[in-house]
Amino acid sequence: MRYLRSGPRWRQPEETDVTRGKTLGLRSGEIADRNIRVILEAIRRHGPLTRMELGKHSGLTGPGITNILRRLGDEGLVTSHRRNGAGGGATSTEFALRPEGAFSIGIRARQNRGEAVLVDLSGQVHDRIYFPLTRTTRVASILSAIEDMIGRHADLPIIGLGVGSNDWSPEESEQLDAASKLPRSYVENECTASLLAERTIGTPAPRGGLAMIIIDEDVQAGFLVRGVPYSGVHGRAGNIGEMRTGPDNIRLNTVVGFDALRRLVSDDEFRRLLAGEEPSSPLIAQWIREAASHLLDPIIAIAGFIAPSVIMIGGDLPRGVIEALIHQLSVERRDTSKRPFLTPWISPMKPASFSGGGVALGAALLPFLNTLLPPVSG
Repeated sequence: MRYLRSGPRWRQPEETDVTRGKTLGLRSGEIADRNIRVILEAIRRHGPLTRMELGKHSGLTGPGITNILRRLGDEGLVTSHRRNGAGGGATSTEFALRPEGAFSIGIRARQNRGEAVLVDLSGQVHDRIYFPLTRTTRVASILSAIEDMIGRHADLPIIGLGVGSNDWSPEESEQLDAASKLPRSYVENECTASLLAERTIGTPAPRGGLAMIIIDEDVQAGFLVRGVPYSGVHGRAGNIGEMRTGPDNIRLNTVVGFDALRRLVSDDEFRRLLAGEEPSSPLIAQWIREAASHLLDPIIAIAGFIAPSVIMIGGDLPRGVIEALIHQLSVERRDTSKRPFLTPWISPMKPASFSGGGVALGAALLPFLNTLLPPVSG
């Protein structure tokens, strides 16, 4: 599995609207590619923009911007039109993103279920399907889902494929790339994919970064530091599900993971929960209380060591359940009968912006980030 370059950075300058990577030591072709990505990202994030406004966002000169805009226009990625001046004054040409200029498919691959989304360059979802998976035949099932999606949108320029999975193997990547009609796939773990969705098209990332907790069969965390996902050594950062938590010192996965929820509700109720329906069983409240009691321990650790501006919680559970869990976490942090101390330093908590934690959506952004937009490594 490929992991994003990340880690502690010493004496970094403040982030700008568009990341301006150093060009020292880059070949001319690499500099040109970087400049094209910077201009396209400025238009995507802030457009429509005039040439002068693009210069302020990118730091590039007028002739260079003109050449880049001509190339992006030829590739069908941007459009232009005249902007009327204030009070009927002089007009100027402004450039806007053409979202339909490029599409990508993102896959979320769990052991027993999958999700596929088709998104355009702006991150807008045009198609979404859910399908069952078995561990030994995941690649074949995913290929079938991809081919069906391509068949329904045969006229669209689909440029690539991304996969968000915590247990995707190099062998599976080789099988997928060998059989797929699309260019090579890009793979990230689920929390990293979720963070990329938040960073690129979700809530603007605060300066202090953010943490993402995904609740599923297991419980994982991911971290966005200075706009870059932090994966740790061998991508192992965020494996909070193995922590011993709560007054009874139980593994977090045992209490918060989906197995704990299955023990409380019927199979039909559990399926409806994963389908996004609000719960009807009062036993969900019991799971929320137990989950909050144990999930607070890693949240305290995350807040103490990393101090993100926001901690987001996501997954396939309905938004109402996530919101109730966050409310119960707020109650738990004030309960000194279980923990003989208050925790005022805990970061604000909120639900993830997208369904499923945005994993499939973030995976779909990987081909864009590797070919058209500035890479997440800055």
